[in-house]
Amino acid sequence: MNKTLVASALIGLLSSSPVWASTTLNIYNWSEYLPQSLIEEFTKETGIKVNYATFESNETMYAKMKLIDGEGYDIVVPSTYYVAKLASDGLLHPLDKSKIDSFAQLDTSILNQSFDPNNTYSLPYMWGSTAIGYNSEVIDGSKLTGWADLWNSEYAGQLLLTDDVRDVMGMALILGGHSVNTQDPAELKQAYERLTLLKPNVTVFNSDAPHVPLITGEVNVGMQWNGTAYRAQQENPAIRFVYPQEGAIFWMDNIVIPEKAQNKEAAYAFINFLLEPENQATVVKEIGYAVPNLQALDHLPSEIRNSEIIFPSAEVKQKGQFLGSVGGAVGLYERYWMELKK
Repeated sequence: MNKTLVASALIGLLSSSPVWASTTLNIYNWSEYLPQSLIEEFTKETGIKVNYATFESNETMYAKMKLIDGEGYDIVVPSTYYVAKLASDGLLHPLDKSKIDSFAQLDTSILNQSFDPNNTYSLPYMWGSTAIGYNSEVIDGSKLTGWADLWNSEYAGQLLLTDDVRDVMGMALILGGHSVNTQDPAELKQAYERLTLLKPNVTVFNSDAPHVPLITGEVNVGMQWNGTAYRAQQENPAIRFVYPQEGAIFWMDNIVIPEKAQNKEAAYAFINFLLEPENQATVVKEIGYAVPNLQALDHLPSEIRNSEIIFPSAEVKQKGQFLGSVGGAVGLYERYWMELKK
């Protein structure tokens, strides 16, 4: 074979491929929210190193993104309404969907949410629900069917709430017969006042790993995300998960690329890797939430594929409410939140 032709072909191949050897992808995500095995496999396949930083709440993430003007991270994972906040602040990069190999395989029922029509800035990472977890060795489950039961005095000093303003206010709004996305000051005040009556029962606010206090016995009942409840149950089969009769709260965490990301091409490479069906299945098995690529179901064992904790029934989904943007009312939510946590 002509050595000149071989050399030319090799040079062409190298020049058309990204050079990842010195690239570090900076990811800012929730804690315990990405399997370490996938990070290692991504680096092995691409040569891209991953610097993984975590936050414990959307408020913390947003405050840091504002402080650094969106610079320093290549991928961030905000929840629902925070995509709209970051986008309106000019901090997000409009996605080039031609670079996202699996976009056509994504679950259309969770695309085009109100916080990001047409998925201009975000892709679903995982979606899930907020409901009630409890230790059945301590708590009588027959008395625990809905949000209202958490106010029972028998749970004093045993209760966990997620450290999430929209979850907690959402629960109280549902009990008042209101939308979890209300912007009505009177409805928000009513929700806050209802929550002040719950405060004596509360032992801890935790969004870092809310299943851990339940496993260790620090609390015996409280708000849980379905994924953390699933993980808790793997460690202690006595843990139960209840979708409240008044309706669960549904949310979605999303992948975004900051406008000032230094490694956008590496970010697209990671998104493509993460959306591969086998890798999506790994996320479900380890983290316990539903994922956007439906082809992942083909790679899951039946006990997970049929789990109503991870994949709630149609009836549960119909009763529930999906968190969305609250527009200018966000300041009022946060004011009541600070008052509640004093």
